Amino acid sequence: MTLIQGRTGDWEVVIGLEVHAQVTSKSKLFSGASTEFGAEPNTQVSLVDAAMPGMLPVINEKAVEQAVRTGLGLNAQINLKSIFDRKNYFYPDLPQGYQISQYLDPVVGKGEIEIDLEDGSTRTVGITRLHLEQDAGKSIHDQDPRKTLVDLNRSGVALMEIVSEPDIRSAEEAGAYVEKIRSILRYLGTCDGNMQEGSMRADVNVSVRKPGDDFGTRAEIKNVNSIRFIRQAIDYEVRRQIELIEDGGEVDQETRLFDPDRAETRSMRSKEEAHDYRYFPDPDLLPLELEQSWVDAIRETLPELPDQKKHRFVDDYGLSVIDAGTLVAERKIAEFFEAVAEGRDAKVAANWVMGELFGALNRTDTDIATSPVSAAQLGQLIDFISDGTVSNRLAKNVFEIMFETSDDPKKIVEQRGMKQVTDAGAIEAAVDEAIAAGAAQVDQYKGGNVKVLGWFVGQVMKATQGKANPQAVNEMLRKKLDG
Repeated sequence: MTLIQGRTGDWEVVIGLEVHAQVTSKSKLFSGASTEFGAEPNTQVSLVDAAMPGMLPVINEKAVEQAVRTGLGLNAQINLKSIFDRKNYFYPDLPQGYQISQYLDPVVGKGEIEIDLEDGSTRTVGITRLHLEQDAGKSIHDQDPRKTLVDLNRSGVALMEIVSEPDIRSAEEAGAYVEKIRSILRYLGTCDGNMQEGSMRADVNVSVRKPGDDFGTRAEIKNVNSIRFIRQAIDYEVRRQIELIEDGGEVDQETRLFDPDRAETRSMRSKEEAHDYRYFPDPDLLPLELEQSWVDAIRETLPELPDQKKHRFVDDYGLSVIDAGTLVAERKIAEFFEAVAEGRDAKVAANWVMGELFGALNRTDTDIATSPVSAAQLGQLIDFISDGTVSNRLAKNVFEIMFETSDDPKKIVEQRGMKQVTDAGAIEAAVDEAIAAGAAQVDQYKGGNVKVLGWFVGQVMKATQGKANPQAVNEMLRKKLDG
């Protein structure tokens, strides 16, 4: 249990998350309007999205299929009968004056996922439900000094709202939970998870209590759009609530906004309850009834999901839980690693993918899908290390050139003369020169300072431009110095 130290003792944090994930679908939930990102404002709006009189919603079967697919990926119950409700509230960018959503009878019921923590441990977090709903439009406040503009391109886009149980106990766990949800959605192909584009965001419910007490009053932080911001918002809100209570105040049940520039939350409005929205079944939509055979057919198409793949990487490749978790976080990374590891030492392959490759991708802000070095090329480089064509040290230099040029390692090694020197005569000559030039170091070695051997190795490697086989160099130096 993670506890926070306050002036009056320990406090426990209780967190629940509502993740809003835009469904991967070419059209909206109840209309045929496009969902493509980046279009000019108000160019992807049908008469249904604009709530013109007499327009009736028609359910998008693909959106329902994606919701069911996600529910199966969350190990959740699929409800064969669900109901769409009207959730009534006023926003300038909500043309209907209500949102078509689901409340008491969602398409997906209880489930659970496993989250991976930084220390290698795991925790299970319960899923309360997943329901489908339509998104609102977007209010734009920075285009005119006196007016708020409205873009309805997003109005009616299909969202999956994934609601967790209040099982999360720290900012770290909250971040890990969102990372795992995003990973699962991407594996399934039901949401692209691009938080920077707004296709995935989270409402964060935070409360604090003394260990063993009932739940405290929660505050909801709306529309947080990055995992880093989620963690920062929780850290700030936890401190705010503890200090407020310890100073004799009470936490208000309210909706708050997170200001990333100041890394703080601010009050937005008092928190609505379900009855404030006056939910009632939408009279324009019949209950959604699914066939079990249709659900079973979707289940058959599910890919190997992150947790299954992680456990297989540990069992089949002998990787640590942490390394396996890193490699399966993104489907494309897992596929890249497996291609590199095929027929090779998996731990060596993992080290190269997570070390040199990840480092180069991060430095250049490159996605693995567009990596200049292919899995086949990295595999060839590892083979060159294994058969002695290049040393580990030279291999890193070769990799840097591969990343810059996309050339095969064979071409680079041959054209640039980077092949490892394994000829015993050439190595012996360089060793003899190093010993002859280092009389003082020879005396130190013979006097018991074995660490000075590194100096000799450095001299030999310098003389051979780093091409000498390090093992052969070490063996020959010891033989001559001990003789």
